[in-house]
Amino acid sequence: MGKGFDGARAAEVVAELRETFRSGRTRSLRWRAAQLKALARMIDENEADIAAALYHDLAKPPTESLLHEISLAKEACLFALKKLKRWMKPQKVPTSITTFPSSAKIVPEPFGVVLVISAWNFPFLLSMDPVIGAIAAGNTVVLKPSEVATATSSFIAKNLPHYLDNSCIRVVEGSIPEASALLEQKWDKIFYTGSARVGRIVMAAAVKHLTPLVLELGGKCPVLVDSNVDIKVVAKRIVVGKWGCNSGQACIAPDYIITTKAFAPKLVDALKITLEKFYGKDPLGSKDLSRIVNSSHFTRLKNLLDEEKVSGTIVLGGQEDEKHLKIAPTLLLDVPSDASIMKEEIFGPLMPIITVDDLEHSFDVINSKPKPLAAYLFTKDHKLEKKFVKTVSAGGMLINDAILQFTNLHLPFGGVGESGMGSYHGRFSFDAFSHKKAVLSRGFSGEIPMRYPPYTPLKQKVLRGLITGNVLPLLLALVGWPGHRKSLVA
Repeated sequence: MGKGFDGARAAEVVAELRETFRSGRTRSLRWRAAQLKALARMIDENEADIAAALYHDLAKPPTESLLHEISLAKEACLFALKKLKRWMKPQKVPTSITTFPSSAKIVPEPFGVVLVISAWNFPFLLSMDPVIGAIAAGNTVVLKPSEVATATSSFIAKNLPHYLDNSCIRVVEGSIPEASALLEQKWDKIFYTGSARVGRIVMAAAVKHLTPLVLELGGKCPVLVDSNVDIKVVAKRIVVGKWGCNSGQACIAPDYIITTKAFAPKLVDALKITLEKFYGKDPLGSKDLSRIVNSSHFTRLKNLLDEEKVSGTIVLGGQEDEKHLKIAPTLLLDVPSDASIMKEEIFGPLMPIITVDDLEHSFDVINSKPKPLAAYLFTKDHKLEKKFVKTVSAGGMLINDAILQFTNLHLPFGGVGESGMGSYHGRFSFDAFSHKKAVLSRGFSGEIPMRYPPYTPLKQKVLRGLITGNVLPLLLALVGWPGHRKSLVA
């Protein structure tokens, strides 16, 4: 679907999926498992085509496509399959004496009809990962891939219907008109990955119907580098986390580095050596660097670099190839804090380095900005690490590496503040698309007259005892202590 898709057609799709959901088709373990197995099979059988689509959209190196998208999507499928029965099982919880005798449980149930709007920078993974969670939770789904990644969007629209149940899972291609038509509808949950600017639009649309949503946004992810580290290892991990991750076009890519004035020259030298080792003396010709996604983003990055107060801070790189949409890995030292590059998320191969007298001063620098999606620290100082975790607020953190927190399916992935709301991955994906229904069950015994009118001072005394945990008044009344039972049954 895509061409000619308007509000009327969007309403039809939602109505069809809602009718399917009401039939109960998606609720069984068998249906959910079958869809996840089929999705894993689609990834296996089309790995080369997926990699080709990613190369078309971003010139993404095949190794990056495998590591960052294809393998992670398949792993998410297999992990959900392995854990699904346990996730679906109601969770028993304790009860209180006020409801004795009773039992209580939390029953996960699907929201219903959900919308997933994905991003262009990891166009396959960021489409499949939320859909896996939505399927595992038993929902019907509409997926809107990013129109910016045209080849990947086309692959998904062409292949997903051949593997998954098309009466429950639909793909809608298109750009702003199609997305707007979808957002006009009433959904039971919306999951959006992308920029904070568009996230606000999605949130405003959701408010009209009081639709709950997950927003996976971004922000300026800081990297703090202490002077007591193995500098060669640190340089490799920063470089692969920044430029080896879609050429910096990732929401959790390191956005800027903070280190001490004394240590900065050593760090710059180590980064220069590592960048040349990884991408050669002519990085614009390297096959191991993704390109900028389109000319609009290329121009945006070029403008950040060409700003007068920024251009003079370049200590490595800065070369551009507009025809092939490539910008060389670029290091900038002591960029002014009021420069545009320090105010907005870079989302590209530019890396400012900020210096401070004491690394702990950097906590104030970070906390003066909107909360990032990720924050990184390289140090051997456990006290500094502890203070970093306690003091800095971020969606997630990684100590002594970059990016890898995203791969741990036992950790929630999500933002805080302007970097997003809600989380997913593994069990958290299932939870993101499930309502936790509280169920308390009682029999017809265990009647306590004091809860019913007419109220008496003694009844209130017994109730107060129950509330505060003092059950003596109740016990006295139940065993018939003189005067108690009569007052209670009155």
